[in-house]
Amino acid sequence: MIGRIFTLLLICTICFSSCKSKKTATKHRKNHKTERVVRVKQPIKEKDTKAEEPEVIEVPVNISYSERVANYIREYSDIAKEEMLQYGIPASITLAQGILESGAGAGELTRKANNHFGIKCHTGWEGESVYHDDDERGECFRKYKDPKYSYRDHSLFLTQRSRYQDLFKLKKDDYRGWAKGLRKAGYATDPRYPEKLIGIIERYNLETYDEQVLGKKSNSSNTDDSKINTYSVQAGDTLYSISRRFNLTVETLKDYNGLKSNEIAIGQLLYLHSVKNQ
Repeated sequence: MIGRIFTLLLICTICFSSCKSKKTATKHRKNHKTERVVRVKQPIKEKDTKAEEPEVIEVPVNISYSERVANYIREYSDIAKEEMLQYGIPASITLAQGILESGAGAGELTRKANNHFGIKCHTGWEGESVYHDDDERGECFRKYKDPKYSYRDHSLFLTQRSRYQDLFKLKKDDYRGWAKGLRKAGYATDPRYPEKLIGIIERYNLETYDEQVLGKKSNSSNTDDSKINTYSVQAGDTLYSISRRFNLTVETLKDYNGLKSNEIAIGQLLYLHSVKNQ
């Protein structure tokens, strides 16, 4: 009897030890799982980069101011004359304003935005823009892909605002009147703005470009167009094409011929000079 009891106790002990061993092994396995480190590849955060800087136009700095102005005039005088033909703004005034406000093309705003006249964004501007310190810090200015668009915007800026309309009643070659009128109309806050424009015009003889457009001087020694007193309208002609051919403004051509509109007819004879005193 005692032997049977001993045998049963021995079997129970063995079974208990076996179960404990399995639990311990299971526990170890669980601990092993919980201690396991799983490494996941994390995306590498890109370094912050500065916004792309606008293209800066290189302007020679190792030349005198007079040389820089001379280069500027050679570069933009034809554009200024073209604007005078179409919009009646003296080329001398346009060039003088461009020289003064762009630093003869070397100013920061001009180099990074092709903005030669310091025209700000204003309400309704949908083109590109840059920010530049002027009267206040970080003001919004218009940006152009090409300087010629800056010149065109300058013409539109003056012709489309009522406060400048009195300027267009002046003679086309009255650059002094235009310089003073711009200041009076509020184009610039500098009280010496008119004197600065007039000084640039007279120092660099910019009034000659007004004379070329108005036909007072021939723009080319190889043409006799300036000697022609009349012109017979041909098929396809417009007042604008005729005015360009003879270096006149459309308004001047209309004034010479007493025209109230831009309508002309084939065969119509147009005067290319004033006949009021003849």
